[in-house]
Amino acid sequence: MKHQDVPKIIECPRDAMQGIKWFIDTEDKIRYINSLLRVGFDTVDFGSFVSPKAIPQMRDTARVVEGLNLEGTRSKLLAIVANVRGAKDALRFEQIDYLGYPFSISEIFQMRNTAKTIAESVQVLDEILNLADKAGKQTVVYLSMGFGNPYGDPWSPELVASWTEKLYRMGVRILSLSDTVGAAVPETVELLFSHLIPAYPDMEFGAHLHTHPDNWYEKVDAAWKAGCRRFDTAIRGYGGCPMAKDELVGNLPTEKFISYLHRNGIPNPLDMTAFENAYNEALKIFSGPRLKQNIFS
Repeated sequence: MKHQDVPKIIECPRDAMQGIKWFIDTEDKIRYINSLLRVGFDTVDFGSFVSPKAIPQMRDTARVVEGLNLEGTRSKLLAIVANVRGAKDALRFEQIDYLGYPFSISEIFQMRNTAKTIAESVQVLDEILNLADKAGKQTVVYLSMGFGNPYGDPWSPELVASWTEKLYRMGVRILSLSDTVGAAVPETVELLFSHLIPAYPDMEFGAHLHTHPDNWYEKVDAAWKAGCRRFDTAIRGYGGCPMAKDELVGNLPTEKFISYLHRNGIPNPLDMTAFENAYNEALKIFSGPRLKQNIFS
């Protein structure tokens, strides 16, 4: 197998935890994320520097990052930020490699997610890119509603391509297309990646797929065959976007993605013994009668 056929797996405990109403103890978060850091994920999306009023679960992200054990791990840390203040908070920590910024081509969802218009978000992103660059960090942009829009805003593959060009010119070099509410169909996934990836050879494209239990394989297969090698996952498919108001849609389950790799003879970069331990930690973190999350069993 060529190097480019080995996937980059971005594990997203932040996405898994952020919508849970009851507060997960900081020490439990640290223990769980430390178990993930031993698995061999390319990146761990561990927390976010956003308003505690908007996402109460993430109010302890600064304490969490200070408790992480990065010795011996090859995984990099990613934190989500929604504004310049959040970016500055994240940049105080040398341990953080990536700032993740959610940018939506849906005006309605951008307002719902960050309380900004698209035009305002462009200005925010430009400042975040400059701050990150000066600090020697990279910015990962998540193109929300990347595969479709249920809110009635205009959407087309041409619109996604247009925004990709604009973001590229701004300096974005990692762009993750996000299926925010599970609207993607394999044909759209294949169309976008097969056109965008060759058009921007120095840009890394990722797939952040929110899927239902019965349609994950087709989306992953379409993305992989179209050349995508960066995939966001979450153990057992926990999570989804709390701003999207669709409790039926969870994240792409890590174990399902691993099964896809095995089924198709694709190298698995993960330490499966460490993964089993992290999986067991996830069962502890996300168990209990209070949890009303989508579980792909």
